Amino acid sequence: MTQNQKDRRMLGAMLRIPFQAIVARINEGLRTRGFTDLRPAHFVIFQHIHPEGSHLTELAEQAQITKQSAGALVDHLMACGYIERLPDPNDGRAKIVRLTERGRELEKAAREILSQVEQEWAEQLGDERLTQLKQTLKDLIALIEEGAKS
Repeated sequence: MTQNQKDRRMLGAMLRIPFQAIVARINEGLRTRGFTDLRPAHFVIFQHIHPEGSHLTELAEQAQITKQSAGALVDHLMACGYIERLPDPNDGRAKIVRLTERGRELEKAAREILSQVEQEWAEQLGDERLTQLKQTLKDLIALIEEGAKS
């Protein structure tokens, strides 16, 4: 790819490339720490699960996937011991999905890996530029979420 082609990359590609690098680093780091039964597709459940537990429909909505897809991911994570389904204390008919101890260990490991990636990027880009990038992305997310509400 020539420099001119790199300069003309669409915003989506510019956002996707760092995201994919983060996912790859987390996936690789988790594997080296013994979490070998996951795929990056499972990460979306961990991103959205509430500490006290979440309903499957909430997870699907927040992850922007179908309830069936969320259910398949949850089933795999349950079989691997990362999450559990429990009766919802506020609704006897419903179930909540909650992290197990192993799930919390995985979440902690993923946060450590992400922190390491951010630290490396701060060293390469400079703290100020990385802080500006994060603030710009927060502002963009707020605009998108605000637009979705209208």
